[in-house]
Parts: sequence; structure tokens; C-alpha cells
Amino acid sequence: MDMGCGFWERDANESGRWLGVGLELSLRWSTLYSPRVPALLVRKNGDSKLISRGVFIVVILVVVLSAKLGSAGDIVHQDNVAPKRPGCANNFVLVKVPTWIEGVEDNEYVGVGARFGPTLESKEKHANHTRLALADPPDCCRKPRNKLTGEVILVHRGNCSFTVKTNVAEEAGASAILIINNQTELFKMVCESDADVNIKIPAVMLPQDAGSRLEKYISNNTMVSVALYSPKRPAIDIAEVFLWLMAVGTILCASYWSAWTAREVAIEQDKLLKDASEEFLQVGASGSSGFVDINTTSAVLFVVIASCFLVMLYKLMSFWFVEVLVVLFCIGGVEGLQTCLVAFLACFRWFRRFAESFIKVPFFGAVSHLTLAVCPFCIAFTVLWAVYRRISFAWIGQDILGIALIITVLQIVRVPNLKVGTVLLGCAFLYDIFWVFVSKWWFHESVMIVVARGDKSGEDGIPMLLKIPRMFDPWGGYSVIGFGDIILPGLVVAFSLRYDWLAKKNLRAGYFVWAMTAYGVGLLVTYVALNLMDGHGQPALLYIVPFTLGTFITLGKKRGDLETLWTRGEPERPCPHMQLQSLQQKE
Repeated sequence: MDMGCGFWERDANESGRWLGVGLELSLRWSTLYSPRVPALLVRKNGDSKLISRGVFIVVILVVVLSAKLGSAGDIVHQDNVAPKRPGCANNFVLVKVPTWIEGVEDNEYVGVGARFGPTLESKEKHANHTRLALADPPDCCRKPRNKLTGEVILVHRGNCSFTVKTNVAEEAGASAILIINNQTELFKMVCESDADVNIKIPAVMLPQDAGSRLEKYISNNTMVSVALYSPKRPAIDIAEVFLWLMAVGTILCASYWSAWTAREVAIEQDKLLKDASEEFLQVGASGSSGFVDINTTSAVLFVVIASCFLVMLYKLMSFWFVEVLVVLFCIGGVEGLQTCLVAFLACFRWFRRFAESFIKVPFFGAVSHLTLAVCPFCIAFTVLWAVYRRISFAWIGQDILGIALIITVLQIVRVPNLKVGTVLLGCAFLYDIFWVFVSKWWFHESVMIVVARGDKSGEDGIPMLLKIPRMFDPWGGYSVIGFGDIILPGLVVAFSLRYDWLAKKNLRAGYFVWAMTAYGVGLLVTYVALNLMDGHGQPALLYIVPFTLGTFITLGKKRGDLETLWTRGEPERPCPHMQLQSLQQKE
């Protein structure tokens, strides 16, 4: 993901500006419940979730919007708009400018290299520590009064072109030129059509605040030295490997949980039909499980409603709006974490009786004792993350809450057949491509990337992302993946495993292994594309959807199951009464 780097926009004169950069579900509630299903997953005798389903669905709307994958940021910017010619054809690269005050290491600033001049060293150990000098006159539009002997000269922007300043500095004996911008953003430095571009010294632009601080030191007769280098980002960072494992592992866990629950419901249904059909109908009318089946109308509406919501985020992005998103994320995080913890603990017999015993709580209805015990911990964990989310290791808490939320969503929201899954992923495919790439034509920047990055908010991106710090990247930052890139394909992958289990197919004969592998390969191809694009944010669904859907549909057609997968979504199961009669006749 781009963390504070951004995209270029051409300026009319000498440079270009460096820019920092509900889902309406038609719900079909299942009318079955199973006593074997963990208590928090069903509504039984008036039992309800600690947080209402309506609120949770709103959170789902928000988290699915951030369907984007990216890396830490762009350090090389290829620009086909700014003019190029021999001597003026450099890519715009970010430059590290570490400083030393009286020989003591101080701050490190980030600037941007010019279209002209030599390329910079890529390794810090090869960069020379050079004394910094102020230009006199400050704009360096004519020969400086002070004599230079290889120093780096610090000049102000304005009154003449960048190439003129650099040529004057070179003739005066400077080894490099640092140009202080007149704004906190950075501008790309291009060449005029008639400029002398036979330049042998590097030119770097610094933001206004960095330049002013260095200028103040030198004005107080303090010795300042700098080094200039532009390190290259590694092709692969271990953070991307862990992020891939997190995404695949999350879908794997959620799929098995969803399939296990569906099988338990099917077993209970068969038992009730065998025992007494009237009892089954009575139970079906009085009980309701917390499963939400999406239909094709919901899938189509996703594009329109999600697009409107995304534009609203883009237009209203600010500090307070991100705080609202943090609150929504915390609501979903508490819900997801307590659901996962209760379901996990209920697997142990020591906790099972607490999960199956209930107490009536005002407003919430019947709540299990285990839920009451776990919920305070979940709330405390989420509040601690929200308060300390700006510290360096807060990403761990964000990922824990995010994974729990994603697993819970994949457990609650389901696609009933492959037709709905295809429509949903097809719409999400177009949605992702449009708002990452096509939106640049109307908004002059990628709306999805700007929203995911949390520009104009003062925050380090929105919280609806799984992220890991890039451990071996000299530029730092994070590799991230949006929740939507996991949830939307995960719905189809989880459906494949539910079908396999209900059809009693083994892993080799089933569809889950193929769908899971296709998702993993699609995500891997996304990372390859991400690195080939120098860290520019990529719409992961552009690569994941063709792999996942293409594999599923092709395999279903080859095996002759496509019609069943497409329409019914589950294999035909004979009525238990018919099975019983057949057994009696054989006897």
C-alpha cells in the first residue's frame, strides 16, 4: 500500500504536484437450527447476538468496500506525460536525505529526484556525507556570492527554472543541489524545451518544513552535512509471504467452520424428518439460524450501493470520518472476536455447559454464560487497540480483530449456489477495476487507493485492512490486503466445501481443494503484478476472480455437476422416510 508517497499531477508551469494520497442484502434467513451448532451461531428460544444483526450487516458493508491490495509505496514513478528527451529522461524517484548536525546523526528526510541530472546511489554506504551550504542569493538564479568547494547547496524554489538553478550551482562548484519547495508537498522537476540539460550533479526537492529546518540550523552557524541516496525496494518482502498465508489461512478456517455448521444442520434436519415431520415444521417456524443467503439482486446492487458509499468516503474523508470507521471496525471486531472465541471454547467440554446455558439480559435477550464471560475481554482488547492504534505494533491487534471479523462474516453470510457467487464476484471484479484504475479519468486519482490510504485524514490508512510491516524494505511501510479481497472470494470457496461435505465427496473428488488453490494462485499473481508495477496499488480481484471462478466453473462442467452447482447449490438428498422404507423392504 502507498504509505505517504502518492501520485503525480502535472503543473502548468515548471512542475507537477505530488499528491499525498447500504450494501443492501436481500436476506433469506434459514428456518433450521441445530442444537449441535455453537450457541452463538443460532437463535434458540429467543437467543440473540450481543450486537444486532442489523448493525453487523452495516459493518459488513463498510469492510467489504476496501477491496484493494498494495505494498508500502511507490519509490519509482514512470511518467509518460512530463516531456522526455536526451539528458532529461530520468524516472522520478524518492530520495532519502539523512542529516548530521555537528557530526551527530539527526533526522532523515524524503525528497524527490529530478527528471534531469545523474542517477543517485542506491546504497547508503556508497553515499558521501557532504557539508550543506546556503545559497546566496537564496534562489540560486545567478552565481552565488559564497565560494563552494564540493558542498551540497540548499536553495529556494522560484524566480527561475529548476535547470537554471542546477546549472548555476554546478558552475559554482556544488556537488548537488537541494531545492526547498514552497509547500509541504513535493513537485516533480522537469525540463524546459530549450533548457541546457548537460547537468552532472543530482537535483533533489525537499518539502518546505524539512528545508526550513535545515536552513535554520545553517543560519545559526551550525555545521550540517547530508547524504543523498535512493535505495531500491526488494522484489519480495517476507511481509508479503505472511500476508498471503494469513489470507489463505483465514479462508481455510472459515470454510471448514461454515461446512461443519452446514453439515450439522443437515444431520439435524434428517433426524427431525425421520422422527416426525410435524415437529420439524414447528421447530422450523419457531427457530432461526443466523445465516444470511445472498441472492442475485443483492449481488448486483452491491456495485451501485458500494460505489455510492465509496464516493461518500472519498468526498468526506477527514480525521473525524476515519474515527467513525474506527468505531464501526471496533463494533465488528468485538462481534467477530467474541463469536470466534465462544465457538472455539465451546469445543472443550469444560466450557460446553456454559455455552449451552443461557441467562436473559435486558435488551439482548437470552445470552449464554460463556458469551457473558468472554465479551468483556473482547471489548477491552478492542478498546486498547483503538486507543493505542498508532503505536508501531498495533498492526497485530488490527490483524487479530480483522481475521476474527472476516471468519465471522464468512460464517454468517453465504452464497446459496454458484450462480449467485458468479454474479457477486463478477460485479466485485468490475467494481474493483473501475475504482482503482478507471476512476482516475474522472477524479484525477484512484478513488479506491485514496480511500484505503486514508488521505486527508491524518491517519495511517483506514482500519479495514490486514497489514504487516515490510521487514526488509529500506523504505519501511506496510504490505496490506483489503477485507473484500478475502471475504468475497471466500464466500465462493466456503460454498465449495459445503457442497463437497453435503455431497460426501473426498478432497480429491471435490471442488474445495481446487477453489482454494485457485484463490492462492490468484493472490500470488497479484503480488507478482504488484512488484512489477513498482508498488502501485493493484485491484486484487482482477486476478483472483478469473482464477477462482474459472477453475470452479470449468471443473464443474467437466464433472457434470455444473447445473446442480449453478441452480440448487447442494446435492439432492433422498427423504429420510424413503430411505427408511427402502431398508424395511430389503429386510
